[in-house]
Amino acid sequence: MIHTIGTLKGYALQAIDGEIGSLEDLYFDDEQWATRYLVVDTGKWLPGRKVLISPLLVRNIETNKKAFELNARRDVIEKSPEFDAHQPISQQHENKLFDASGAPKYWPPGPFLWSVGPYPGPVGQAEESTVSREIEAAEERKRREDRNLRSFREVAGYSIKASDGEIGHVEDFLIDDETWEVRYLVIDTRNWLPGRKVVISPNWVDSINWHDSFNQVVSSRNAIETSPEYDPGAAIVRDYEKKLHEHYHKPPYWESSKIRSSRRAQKQIRS
Repeated sequence: MIHTIGTLKGYALQAIDGEIGSLEDLYFDDEQWATRYLVVDTGKWLPGRKVLISPLLVRNIETNKKAFELNARRDVIEKSPEFDAHQPISQQHENKLFDASGAPKYWPPGPFLWSVGPYPGPVGQAEESTVSREIEAAEERKRREDRNLRSFREVAGYSIKASDGEIGHVEDFLIDDETWEVRYLVIDTRNWLPGRKVVISPNWVDSINWHDSFNQVVSSRNAIETSPEYDPGAAIVRDYEKKLHEHYHKPPYWESSKIRSSRRAQKQIRS
């Protein structure tokens, strides 16, 4: 299911043995646009403290209850290193975090979203032969000690420019709770097309200047103006996504991998 970050903020986080706090922000890596951490304000449980939680610990998102259900106990979360929003997230901090929680790491960098697979957890493991080929092909990629992790709060408000002029600013983000990828940026076009919002995939962004808060989209203003309008009050359904990808002449992400198809078949068999 696809959720807006703005809607998820404030959701409670329920550990196996009790509530631990509420969602304050999320961090994503700026290469793969995958959500890597949830920032949790532990409120009355651990006053004055904030912790990072891997989305791999999220068992379910209960929209009716406005809560994340976690596959972890409170004592595990309590052992996690304290998070300081004013400091960059170092690899040392990440190692301590994953050691404390027992969640699998998403690195070393590779061709897949979650190291050796496109999906979190065991169900995301690709066949060994496929992994070997992909990792071999990816060996020339630069392997950094520290990943570029950015706060969604930081990027909200970034200005967006089409290939032929400015169109608005980033207002929100749409994430997929199955892979934790950022599927779309929600663009507010109020200064150009008052009262209208559109969505753009981060894969369609040609360049990003992280210092000047500026993104440039490969499409023209006309293409964006005539794109399917986004309704914040409506759920993102596949029919809308199909129209969106067809409009921009982009291949649909749900058909881009044989692994995804295989996983869907497995889910059908289980059901």
